[in-house]
This record gives sequence, C-alpha cells and structure tokens, in this order.
Amino acid sequence: MTLTEDERMAYAVAEPEERYRMCATAYSKRAVVQRLVQRHADDRVLVIGAYLDQLDQLGELLGVPVIQGSTRNRERERLFEAFRTGEIKTLVVSKVANVSIDLPEAGVAIQVSGTFGSRQEEAQRLGRVLRPKADGRGAHFYTVVSRDTIDQEYAAHRQRFLAEQGYAYTIVDADDIPDADPTAADGLPDPS
Repeated sequence: MTLTEDERMAYAVAEPEERYRMCATAYSKRAVVQRLVQRHADDRVLVIGAYLDQLDQLGELLGVPVIQGSTRNRERERLFEAFRTGEIKTLVVSKVANVSIDLPEAGVAIQVSGTFGSRQEEAQRLGRVLRPKADGRGAHFYTVVSRDTIDQEYAAHRQRFLAEQGYAYTIVDADDIPDADPTAADGLPDPS
C-alpha cells in the first residue's frame, strides 16, 4: 500500500525511532483493511495489530469489538466464544491473540502492525488461521505493508523466514483489491 503524499513527507522528516510506528499505523492502511474484510464477509476474520490506537480506530471503522490487554477476561471469553460460534464474524485483536487462544474457526487474519521484524510473532499469528477447518475451506493471511518504508523491509525479513519454513507467499498490491461496495466510505476523519 502506498502512503499518501502527506504521510510520505511526515515519514521522510520523522526521527528514526518514530518511523516504524508512522508507517505501521498509516491512515492509508484503513481502506485496505476495510476492503479485505468486505472481500471476506462470509469468513471469520481477525484483524491483528500492535498499536492500540490503531486497533481502536479499526474497530470503530469496521463496527466490531476490539480485544486488548485491558479487556477483562470475562469479556474476552464472551467475545471469543461469539467468534467461535459465528455470532461475531470479525474481531480486532492486539498482541493478546498471539498466544494461548484457540480460534480454529478463523479463516482470515489481517496483520496491520507488529513488533518490528518479529518472525516469531508473525508465525504465531499465521498459526491462528492455518489450522484445518471443519468444512475444509482454506485460510488467508494478509499483512498490510506501507511501501518504500521500514515496514516493507521488516515484512520482507519475516517473509524470507516463513518461506524458509515452507510457507508460500503471494504478494497482492493494495490497488488490486477491489472494493466490495464502491460507495463505502470509512466515515472517520483523516487525522492529518
């Protein structure tokens, strides 16, 4: 996904320690996530990320619950159970979903941000969706990456590791993901 001109300029002049957060949480990622969720409207989808403000915005955009570290255990379990039964089709989750959560029904994971180039984290997230499904359907794992940034470098690093482990990758440009509803707008203001 390509950053807007404003995002590219802000990224170019940012301090090095701020660059990853800027490109990992780019506002432009929202439209891509929305199109992917619409594309997989019949599947159970996990949107996974590391930055809580980004996840809250995505939850609001998609009209779905957000589970993060501060979500009480009882509420987490209620939401996970609703996801398992199909009552809820999409959840936005923080790093709490990296480990110790059994969601074999998840058929799609959309990673929007992570812990820099963490190969282990991506492998854990990939494991959330690659479990056999009761109905035999396949799984999809997307990583939404900001082109020409350190986000892309980290993604390439993770991709090499997973390819060495035997996983296949298909790179899809964000511009090639059609809108399920061409009249849909996210309805939230651009923060820039």
